[in-house]
Amino acid sequence: MLEIIVATPQRIIFEGRANSVILPGEKGVFELLPFHKSLLSRLISGELVIDERTFTIRRGVVGVYRNRATVIIEE
Repeated sequence: MLEIIVATPQRIIFEGRANSVILPGEKGVFELLPFHKSLLSRLISGELVIDERTFTIRRGVVGVYRNRATVIIEE
C-alpha cells in the first residue's frame, strides 16, 4: 500500500495507507499506485480520490518518493 498524507497549511486532512490515489494534475487527471515512480506535480481544482474517499481541492502540489505521497492543498 501507498503511504499518503494530505494537508492544508492549517491541518492534516488524511494520513494513512491507500491502494489508489487519483489527482487532478495540471496536465490531466492521474493515478498513484503503490511503489509509483518518484514525481512532483502541481494540482488544479477538482476531486482528490483516496480509495473511496473524495476531497474537493482548489489547487496544490503532490510529491511522491519511496512509496510515500505528500499532498499539500487548498480546500
